[in-house]
Amino acid sequence: MIYGYCRVSTAHQHEENQHFVIENFAKQNNLQIDAWVEEKISSSKKLQDRKLGLLLNKLKSGDILITTEISRLGRSLLEVMGILQTCLEKDCQVWTLKENFRLGSDIQSKVLAFAFGLSAELSKSLLQERVRESLARLKASGKKLGRPIGAKSKTLKLSKNKKRINRLVDKGISKNEIARIMHVNKSTLYKYLRNN
Repeated sequence: MIYGYCRVSTAHQHEENQHFVIENFAKQNNLQIDAWVEEKISSSKKLQDRKLGLLLNKLKSGDILITTEISRLGRSLLEVMGILQTCLEKDCQVWTLKENFRLGSDIQSKVLAFAFGLSAELSKSLLQERVRESLARLKASGKKLGRPIGAKSKTLKLSKNKKRINRLVDKGISKNEIARIMHVNKSTLYKYLRNN
């Protein structure tokens, strides 16, 4: 079986670009993608909570897993190495299109897998460091960080509707439903209820 794997980190991103790249590669190389695994989940989530974890359990000898780049599998070096080790033990291949590598059971593949995993982890660390530096610079320049001012107006709105909220709570309406009725985020409602 040949599997196409696409992953994006947030619901605001779309996996169509990855799907398109893999599909084009398959057409150009006369390959048929037998099954697609697509998910919107952070690579920081545990592997067993991701569709990729289920796919790894399903893989059989000779299967090929195609993804656009190794960072789609995971950002942690240990996790990527674990995924590749699982594939090696099952005699499967992992193909990454951006890096243009075919990772199999040979020693060169193992060295490359280590290098890619390390690169993905360094990239994540550098990104986190840039974010911290940017936040420190903004804070030093006097910019107020944190929730926007509008968040306070939502709390004020809840305060003005205290009796209505209490009635809904007394009726056994779920807090998620109350948040929807009041047009606020559920975390805003939970915070309001905790403080009141």
